Formats: sequence, structure tokens, C-alpha cells
Amino acid sequence: MRRPLPPKRRLAAALAVSSLTSVGLFAAGAWSNHSVAFAYLVWNLFLAWLPLLFAVWLSRTLRTHLWSSWPALALTAAWVGFLPNSFYMISDFIHIQEVQRVDLLYDVVMFASFIFNGVLLGCISLYLVHYELERRLRWRSAVAAIGWVLLACSFAIYVGRELRWNTWDVLVNPAGILVDVSNRLLNPHAYPHVVATTASFFVVMASLYVVTWQTAGALHQHTSGQLPKKQS
Repeated sequence: MRRPLPPKRRLAAALAVSSLTSVGLFAAGAWSNHSVAFAYLVWNLFLAWLPLLFAVWLSRTLRTHLWSSWPALALTAAWVGFLPNSFYMISDFIHIQEVQRVDLLYDVVMFASFIFNGVLLGCISLYLVHYELERRLRWRSAVAAIGWVLLACSFAIYVGRELRWNTWDVLVNPAGILVDVSNRLLNPHAYPHVVATTASFFVVMASLYVVTWQTAGALHQHTSGQLPKKQS
């Protein structure tokens, strides 16, 4: 009798299948429309996977290294840098009617599938890092750290969507990003969309993550409270 996969591997397999489902929906839509107009969704989903991979790598690194070590700090920086890509996919809905397509409702389902997977990957990676923080910090400090990360992600989504900067531009063109970001931070009244976009994404992302955290805790408590029955 085959042994079932461990829970973490089952989760990884489920996430992979869900992402492949999104890619399959894109492929079917591209075939029926004779167009690959929404191919960027596949790329964005790939970017959404990176913060989860970095979070898993970070969790394993922290088993043998302090968080202040260079490997852990590098992985943390990579995780923070790529995490906005997961939640950024919510904003992809603005592209849905840019191209004349065969079936708008099908495209809505396809977009929803990609966005669901992107947000789910981001929430799980947040959970992994939050768990590691709670093992080392007080509860309030861990929550505050996650809150600051979400706020930074919200602002990064504005920078990506409105200013069209990418994560890797931090290395390629740091001066350009610094000028654009500093202008908006120092003169927020001149850029009203900064506050509105950042605040709206922060509220949505925080609420989604709170549900994720509470759901994981409730399920863990429920399953750990179920003792196996004794065999007579």
C-alpha cells in the first residue's frame, strides 16, 4: 500500500495543479481567439511563485543559520522584493477589455483563476515568514513586521502599475526608482493616486491575509485536537 504524500508536498502539488489549470485556461483561450494577447498572465504567475520559493528556502535556511546571517538576509530581501508580484496580479483586471475577444465571460474566469493563484501564493509565503517571526519575536512585533511588509507591498504595486517599474529595476536602474519614489513620498498631495492606491491594496491584502492566518490556525487546532481512536 502506497504511503500518502506529506501535507506540505500535497499542498505544493495542489498549488502546481491549480497554476497549471490557469495556464491551461490561457492556452484554450489563445487557441479559440487565435491570439496570445494575455500571455503576460503566465509570466506574472511565474513571478508570483518566486516569493513562495524564497520563503520556503528562507525557512529551511533558518534551521541552521541566524536571521542576521548573510544567507538569511539575502533570502529575506529577495522575498520582500518579489512579494508584491503576487498581489500585483489583482490589478491585471484592468486589461480584460483591452482586446476584442470571443467570450468575455471566459476571460473573466481565466483572469480570476490567475489572480486567485497569485494571491494564494503570496498569502502562503507571508504565512511561512510570519510563522518564523513568531518563533523569534513577540506576537505584536511579528504582526507589526508583517503589517509593514504589506504596506511596502501596497506601495510597490502602485510603483509597478502606475510608474511601470519592475522588481529587477532596483538593481538595473536604482537611481530612476529613487527619484520617482522620493518625489511621491515627499509630495504626496501632488500625487493623490499614491495614497488611494496604496491604502486600498493594503486594506484588501491585509484582510485576505488575516483570513489566511486565522484559517490556518483554526484548522491546525481542529486537526491537532482529534485523537486517533483506540483499537479494541
